Amino acid sequence: MLFRQIINEDLGCASYIVGDPESGVAAVIDPQWDISPYLEAAASRGMRIGHILETHTHADHVSGRGRLHQATGARMHVSPLAGAAFPHDALPDGAIVDLGQVRLEAIHLPGHRPEHTGMLVVDASRGDDPWAVLTGDSLFVGDVGRPDLAVDAEEGARDQYTSIGRLMALPDWVEVYPGHIGGSLCGSTAISAKTSSTIGYERAHSPLLRDIDAGAFTAELIARLAVKPPDLDRVVGMNNGPLITPTAPAPALEGAEFLRRAEAGGLVIDGRSSAAFAAAHVPRSLSVPTAGSGFATRAALVAGRDDQLLLVGSDEVQARDMAERLAAVGRREVIGVLAGGFSAYLDEGLPTSAIQRVRAVDLPDLLSDQPDILVVDVRDHSEYIAFHIPGSVNRPYWAFRDGPGDIPTGRSLAVICAAGKRSGLAASALAREGRGPIIHVDNGGVQTLEGMGIPMERPGN
Repeated sequence: MLFRQIINEDLGCASYIVGDPESGVAAVIDPQWDISPYLEAAASRGMRIGHILETHTHADHVSGRGRLHQATGARMHVSPLAGAAFPHDALPDGAIVDLGQVRLEAIHLPGHRPEHTGMLVVDASRGDDPWAVLTGDSLFVGDVGRPDLAVDAEEGARDQYTSIGRLMALPDWVEVYPGHIGGSLCGSTAISAKTSSTIGYERAHSPLLRDIDAGAFTAELIARLAVKPPDLDRVVGMNNGPLITPTAPAPALEGAEFLRRAEAGGLVIDGRSSAAFAAAHVPRSLSVPTAGSGFATRAALVAGRDDQLLLVGSDEVQARDMAERLAAVGRREVIGVLAGGFSAYLDEGLPTSAIQRVRAVDLPDLLSDQPDILVVDVRDHSEYIAFHIPGSVNRPYWAFRDGPGDIPTGRSLAVICAAGKRSGLAASALAREGRGPIIHVDNGGVQTLEGMGIPMERPGN
């Protein structure tokens, strides 16, 4: 049996290729924008991809279904409740996709979305019991899918409770393979970075699943809700509509032309490290480092829907990678990448800007020396109200898509988050709006200061 889990670390997405080597037929479940892992996995086993299944209409990333269908001619399957506007076979509750000795059995699990459907994986060569369930965005490791992306949150949460009950009726030994891992906006901060579990372990150890009634489940699930995935309606429309295929690569622009387009209104996104950005960058750029995870989501959260994007990397390869990651969240408006990377821009002697950067551990001394500095905390509001630096103000980093809000002008601003990644983006957004002087608090954040014994304000106490 072929069974591979494919993880997109940037988006926290998990997808799967399942097949029967004897029949030579495989199916891909929830294909991501980059389809090369599926083609390579099938080719390495001498198999063909005959089926593409979607657990639901995704809201946080663009499906690679169109690209994969174009490459393989595979039949596409989705719940009839999705109302999909592309050619497909209906996948109602109980439907079976037969791959030979291996089969996938649809199990309707509404809650995250009304059409949401999981897949029971059966290997008949060993028995007729399911050995695994692909839970999509119903059950994650340590969490369940958020209920507010398609219907009223309370309605979705009630449906999710029923669906989770259906999953909990499966035997303890059934393995759980989710559609997302930690870092995804389709759940809460409770999602584990672990990529699989079992029904028994989740039943015993997930707080939402331990002897909790429908009312308490619904209240807790709604209380966990955070910012929604960026451009949700547009991404859902792209995934539900005609098949999406790649656009032509954006042109590589020499420094002078790149700057001209930026000055004409293009939004520059710089994917280099926070340290490199602080030292020098194209004026009015946004800092969104590609290191780690979440680049595409953070960039899409702060870039306006109609912004024409210009991308800067340490080299041109990094900028091209940024474009692919952005395409995966539906941002296809890239009008240019910086030819040769930022060093080539410097070699042309073109203008640059810089931002002061301090370590979190040095912030107390800085505030002692300059008490007029205003601390801007760009964590989510739930994080801020749990504890924060006295006298600080809160504006979540993603809110800078709508401008600086009531952050004052003419005052030095120290921008902080939990670790330094969100604060770097917010600091660059404030500098772009002419606020400041700006100080980016990096290499740690509010938690670092709490660990040092710095007094925190706790509104709930």
